Amino acid sequence: MTRGAETKQKTARRFVGRVTLVLAFFSLVAASLVARAVHLQVLDKDFLNQQADTRHLRTEEISAHRGTITDRNGEPLAISTPVDSVWANPKVFAPAVDSVPELAGILGVDPQMLMGRVTRSMDKEFLYLKRHLNPAQAQQVLALKLPGINVKREYRRYYPASEVTGHLVGFTNIDDEGQEGLELAFNHWLAGESGAKRVLKDRLGRSIENVESISPPHHGKDLQASIDLRLQYLAYRTLKSAIKSHDARSGSIVVLDVKTGEVLAMVNQPTYNPNDRSQFAAERYRNRAITDIFEPGSSIKPLVVAAALESGQYRPSSIVDTAPGYVTVGPKTIEDSRNLGRISLTTILARSSNVGVTMLAMNLQADQLWDTMTQFGLGSLTTSGFPGESAGMLTHFSHWQPISQATLAYGYGVSVTPLQLAQAYSAIGADGNMRPVSLVALDRPNDAERVITKDTAVAVRRMLEEVVRPGGTGTKASVDGYRIAGKTGTAWKFASGGYSQDKYISIFAGLAPASDPRLATVVVIDEPSGELYYGSDVAAPVFADVMSESLRLLAVPPDAMPARDAGSVMQARTIRTTSQ
Repeated sequence: MTRGAETKQKTARRFVGRVTLVLAFFSLVAASLVARAVHLQVLDKDFLNQQADTRHLRTEEISAHRGTITDRNGEPLAISTPVDSVWANPKVFAPAVDSVPELAGILGVDPQMLMGRVTRSMDKEFLYLKRHLNPAQAQQVLALKLPGINVKREYRRYYPASEVTGHLVGFTNIDDEGQEGLELAFNHWLAGESGAKRVLKDRLGRSIENVESISPPHHGKDLQASIDLRLQYLAYRTLKSAIKSHDARSGSIVVLDVKTGEVLAMVNQPTYNPNDRSQFAAERYRNRAITDIFEPGSSIKPLVVAAALESGQYRPSSIVDTAPGYVTVGPKTIEDSRNLGRISLTTILARSSNVGVTMLAMNLQADQLWDTMTQFGLGSLTTSGFPGESAGMLTHFSHWQPISQATLAYGYGVSVTPLQLAQAYSAIGADGNMRPVSLVALDRPNDAERVITKDTAVAVRRMLEEVVRPGGTGTKASVDGYRIAGKTGTAWKFASGGYSQDKYISIFAGLAPASDPRLATVVVIDEPSGELYYGSDVAAPVFADVMSESLRLLAVPPDAMPARDAGSVMQARTIRTTSQ
């Protein structure tokens, strides 16, 4: 064998060896892959299923809606309507950012702003693009079939009575959490608890199948408010008209059910529409009837008279000598518009005598007067539970000076809310029993607390009837067919350096019908402009308008029907007989 042949033979053997080695290597790799595939798909197939589920199964929230708020007759005041919120997974959506202008057009947002939000959130998997779209808009978004764009079902609060009940009902934020009013006070009751479900999603993040329910949603409980929407509309319309006609700064009306303590109407001006979030400013949405305090002026005098009767020093027939028409207490001289001379307690209220009521207060022990005022609820929160309620201001008698006791008698140096004053009057209307205030409809009245004797309450009520009759200061509060008991009040507003001489608060507080009171109502008009500013001219007519319609709507029987003329009756009978 030549050397060349031998070399070729060695080369051929080396080639065969290399080929064999390569084939052996690939056979080994193939065998390993087959073994691994068999292991995963046959012996350990649960692993692959788990990995698939991790990539395609997701847990989604099932939104729960808040409970409905209704008035005492079932009329809706706050309801939850379904809406859709659009959200994105920025990482998945990134390849389709060219579609941002079209998406922004449907969402009604600026394209550049939307692009900026998406690009700044590439490290996130969840980003809200637009909350609370109507379902039709949400379907337009889904029709684009963009990767990483999804829709979530939520609920939005809607208030059918809008600004008529805005101050009382309040509103929720965009996450459906109560922020003001009953929505906040009863948030724990109204709020629902979201559920959860497991869904199967495709590679674009779209849900394609509901796999299982993890936990069902628990919707919020309904709440029945105490107000009667008919009376609420009536009070709202009347107050709005009064504020406009007197060019007043603001006003409030509170109507209480004397028999139960329930608030049947509560309105304020200016108001706001809770469906329009652009109107959410504290100046507009705070409930002045509960949060704002004022000096009640002469409307507090019936409580002072009640304290005098409760002391045992005075009887309803007692006479007070107010001559010469003024009284001096410390550095201050308190005057009436004219010298009324010797007058009864009834005349003190009917003619609103500052001198007479001051003399009553000064003849009482400070603790006696303070005890009666606190029994009527002054200086304390009511039981309304309303967020932000004010307790008013009643300084402890141990800090009083003689002038403090004197000015308190005609409503200065003490502050109340319209609701507090209405509650105090309701106690007079309920024969001395004061029931807890309730903003929720009651199945039965709560237990009452006696604050004054029945004899005192009845006596004061009769005195207050004279205020509304001819010769009294509140004749414009009279209501045809009904006996009315009430009191006017006009107070200077406190300003820097003392009391303003041209800014007033006009008040009327009263009961109807006086023979067996059903309603206790307080009207407060803040800073009426023009020539008319007394409570008798501004607040009393508002009271009359609200009461006349409210008593009719509640079917309260009249207690002051005019006496029928016997001659007219006889004549009518004669005519009927003749016609037959």
